[in-house]
Amino acid sequence: MTQLYDRRRFLQTFSTAAAGAGLAAALPFNAFASSAEPVRIGIIGCDTSHAVAFAKSFNSPTPVAGLEGFKVTAAFAEASPDIENNLKRLPGFVEELKKLGVEMTDSIDALVARVDVVMVESNDGRPHLRQALPALKAGKKVFIDKPLAASLAEGMEIFDAARKYNAPVFSASSLRYMESAQAVVNGSVGKVLGADTFSPCHLEKTHPDIFWYGIHGVETLFTVMGAGCRSVTRTHTDNTDVIVGTWADGRVGTFRGTRYGKSDYGGSVFGEKGVATLGPFKGYVPLVMQIAEFFRTGKPPVQEAETLEILAFMEAADESKKKNGAPVTLEAMMSRARKRRR
Repeated sequence: MTQLYDRRRFLQTFSTAAAGAGLAAALPFNAFASSAEPVRIGIIGCDTSHAVAFAKSFNSPTPVAGLEGFKVTAAFAEASPDIENNLKRLPGFVEELKKLGVEMTDSIDALVARVDVVMVESNDGRPHLRQALPALKAGKKVFIDKPLAASLAEGMEIFDAARKYNAPVFSASSLRYMESAQAVVNGSVGKVLGADTFSPCHLEKTHPDIFWYGIHGVETLFTVMGAGCRSVTRTHTDNTDVIVGTWADGRVGTFRGTRYGKSDYGGSVFGEKGVATLGPFKGYVPLVMQIAEFFRTGKPPVQEAETLEILAFMEAADESKKKNGAPVTLEAMMSRARKRRR
C-alpha cells in the first residue's frame, strides 16, 4: 500500500514538474491506471445533485467504458449560508456521498492533500475561485461545474491562477454534451448559420440573472454556434427572457429562458445542409466521461476563450436589461472586468 501511494505521489509530482517545463503531455495521466489503486477524486461543495450523480458514475462497481480507474474518495461539504435551498439540501447529499464510500474532510486543504484531482461542485458560482485556488496551487487538475464563476472578472482570475500554477481547468454545463448538440459540432447540418436554444432560467437574488440557471441554455447556444459573439440584446419579463446575440460574421443566435410552465432543454440549429433539433437531455454521463478524459490528459475540451465569452455574454445580457434592451457589446464587458481586477 505504501509503495503504491508513494508511486502515485511521485507520478503527480513528476507530471506537475513536466508541465512547468512545457512538457504537459510528457506523462500520460493514465499512467496512474497501472497502479492497483484508482485515481482519487475530491469534491469541493456538496450542495448540488451533481456531486452525488457524478460520484455514482465514478464509484459504480461496473462503471461505463471510459470511467475505469477513478474513484471519488473525499469531499468537503459546504453550502452558501444565504441560499436557503442549498442549506436544506446539503445534509441529504452528504449522506448519499457517505453511502458511496466518500470520506468527509474538515477543510479544503485537507481534501486537496488526500486526492489527485478535484471537482468543484458548489451550486453557487461565487465561492468557486476561493474553492479552486488551493487545488490549483497544488498543481492539480480541476473541473469546475457551471457556472465557472459568478462574474467574468473572477472567471478571468481562475484561468490566471491555472496558468500561474500549471494546473489545467475545465468548466462546462452537461448540456454541451447532449448527443444532438455534439452531432451538430461534428457537422450533421454543415456550417451553422444560426441557432435558437431554450432552458429554464430561474433567478437567484445572489447572482446575476442568467448565471444561476440560464447558463445551461447559453452554453448549448455556444456549443453549436461557437465563439465570436459581439453584441447582445435582452427582452425581460417576469416569466421569460429572450437574449439575442449577434456574431462577428453576421450570424444570429438566441436564448429563451423560461420561468413558467413546463421546463425543458433544447433548441433548433439552422445549417447549410439542414435544420437540427437539439435535445432531449439524457443525463450527466457524457459530461462525466469528458471530465475523466480531462483528468487523464490535462487537456480541457472547452477552450478558455469560449468559457470566458459565455460569462461575458451573460453579463452583457444583464447590462442590456438595465438599459431596457439596448445592445451591449461583449468587449465592453471584457474591458470592465479587466478594470475591476486592477
